Amino acid sequence: MNWLTRWGKFNVVGMMGMAVQLGTLAGLNRWAPGAYLWTSAAALEVTLLHNFAWHLNYTWRDRRERSSVAEKLIRFHLSNGLVSMAGNLGLMRVLMAEARMPLLAANGAAIAICSVVNFWLGNGWAFAASNPGSRAGSGRNRSRRMSPCRFPFRSGSKATPHQ
Repeated sequence: MNWLTRWGKFNVVGMMGMAVQLGTLAGLNRWAPGAYLWTSAAALEVTLLHNFAWHLNYTWRDRRERSSVAEKLIRFHLSNGLVSMAGNLGLMRVLMAEARMPLLAANGAAIAICSVVNFWLGNGWAFAASNPGSRAGSGRNRSRRMSPCRFPFRSGSKATPHQ
């Protein structure tokens, strides 16, 4: 799957996760008003588990090789979880205390800012193929794969890319 398709799937899951996070945050904030850092952290953990399940079964469904679900969950928490937790809580503190943004708007902005880093980490590590080198020569496009730096024609030859 190309990265643009995967980015689209990642954002579909992200939008669902954002609804889960904001809904959970709103509910927890009614239960414990004023404790926005604690309620943000709890809402984020609920969202991480939600997003992990969807990413495993939708966004990176094609990457179900050797690593177990537990290993992927640990990598997901160590990458996306840490970025989201540090990014969300750090940004929430700044956006609410300094910029005086409303709670849900500040949390939405923090989610958007962290999403690019989270996609990169998810694609490259949390849900990475177990052994990317073993797939280089397999598949239906085997004849087109030449090397990491593929040139359409040989240096110094008169061949064109279409010959």
